[in-house]
Amino acid sequence: MTCLLFRYNQIKSLAGRGGKVSNKETLTLHNVPLFHDLDEKELDRLKGITITRFFPKKSIVFKEGARKEAIFFIQKGLVKTFKTDENGHEQIVSFLKTGDMFPHTGFFNQNPYPATAQSIADSTLLAVPIQAFEQLIMEKPSIAIKMMRVMGDIIRGLQERIQVLSGKDVRQRALSFLLTLAGQHGRTAGEKIIIDFPMTHQEFARQK
Repeated sequence: MTCLLFRYNQIKSLAGRGGKVSNKETLTLHNVPLFHDLDEKELDRLKGITITRFFPKKSIVFKEGARKEAIFFIQKGLVKTFKTDENGHEQIVSFLKTGDMFPHTGFFNQNPYPATAQSIADSTLLAVPIQAFEQLIMEKPSIAIKMMRVMGDIIRGLQERIQVLSGKDVRQRALSFLLTLAGQHGRTAGEKIIIDFPMTHQEFARQK
């Protein structure tokens, strides 16, 4: 009984300043590529274990090496993930926007968080506790089957991106990163594209 209460309190503590999910959160989950194939009932079951959390700018969501207790989805805001080398220097892994999932290692392994995640703007995140999700797919295995089909496509896309980037020098990778930012966060102003993104020059230099 004590163990069950401890696990429940672990999951409950993830709520932070958040609370129950609403139709807006359901739409966020539906727009996540990983959940595109879920039907309405399956999405409702997933919604039932999802917790909404608010992170002010510069808040740590989780730290590299910590036990992975939840997977997060960005309902609104911006998040960066980074690794820290032996000298304490940050190496940016990714910048994440509304609709993105992190960490990318996902639900189906027991590894610790592979990097630190930090909000770089006020952010509202949806947290899906790992234990609650595992219980859900035991009761509803069709959810896992559909997700794994989509994951195959996502992994192939990431592999192709890695192959492309590995063939480029530093300047080409920087230009590729700027084009990605422009597509995701840029707005047209006459003949210019303004990238409204809260990133310092140091963070840009540290991106992979």
